Amino acid sequence: MVSKNKILKAIPNILKTVNIPNLGEKHQGKVRDYYVLADEQSSRLRTKRIIITTDRQSAFDRVLGHIPYKGAVLNLLSAFWFDKTKDIIDNHWVCNLYYNVIVVKNCQIIPIEMVVRGYITGVTDTSIWGSYEKGERVIYGIKFPDGLKKNQKLPSPVITPTTKAESGHDERLTEKEILEKKIVSKKLWTQMKKAAVELFERGSKICDRAGIILADTKYEFGLFNGKLMLIDEVHTPDSSRFWVKKSYKDRLKKGLEPESYDKEILRIWFKEKGYSGEGKPPKMPDDFLVKMSQRYIGIYEKITGKKFKTFDYPIEKRIRDSLKKIG
Repeated sequence: MVSKNKILKAIPNILKTVNIPNLGEKHQGKVRDYYVLADEQSSRLRTKRIIITTDRQSAFDRVLGHIPYKGAVLNLLSAFWFDKTKDIIDNHWVCNLYYNVIVVKNCQIIPIEMVVRGYITGVTDTSIWGSYEKGERVIYGIKFPDGLKKNQKLPSPVITPTTKAESGHDERLTEKEILEKKIVSKKLWTQMKKAAVELFERGSKICDRAGIILADTKYEFGLFNGKLMLIDEVHTPDSSRFWVKKSYKDRLKKGLEPESYDKEILRIWFKEKGYSGEGKPPKMPDDFLVKMSQRYIGIYEKITGKKFKTFDYPIEKRIRDSLKKIG
């Protein structure tokens, strides 16, 4: 495990953003900065993206602070999963240039986040537990049985799609709404559902071997030359809930939250401080940032079986140097 002192030393110089003027216009999401590159043969063809995954931490569809080494963990773990799932569906990954920097195919993004849930849980507006606890039994157009309790395993995984919002809050969608609004065709929607279920099954099996329960996760898809592709990130602590398998049943019986290796503890921390996405968020103390950083690094090591190699901050210059290969 990376030491507390190493992480504390990193906090003042963590990667918030980086500007690469020679790559053209910078685009920003909640966590990632990216640049779209023109094809060498034609300035009109935009075939690749350079994605820089920062240490920005988001929840409740807001950036809430910065966590050391988080961006590197997301990139490296996604690369691991892209390789492990490429037989299920093609993905946009081309190569890693540096810890926080990847090259991907420039896909046309499908504006639907495919959330697959194997357990009923969550504290956000788009989670199913909040609605279920209030008495709702038809959620996302799916009927749930009576008698479920928080963090219980569902009879079978369900897909609960949401809109993909670059700013503002993600909103719930149902299959009926997706098809009626023609967000995607029925054929493409069927492909997306099939891929999402198979990805979740693969992820669950690999996590299980590491002593981890993949409780739920989010997938994003895009089109490249008309072909469906898996994009963004896969089975990371930002996009998934990872629970410790060994203690899960005992904690469920006692009504305790599962031990986790994801950002759910961050959501809970902010909720306990009275923050759920509106107004100015409270500042995370350094000890909490250390805890979150170690949690991100810990799940990377458990799933991949590899030791996370730390680096010294700041890293902006090393990022720029890595981009000289393509810039």
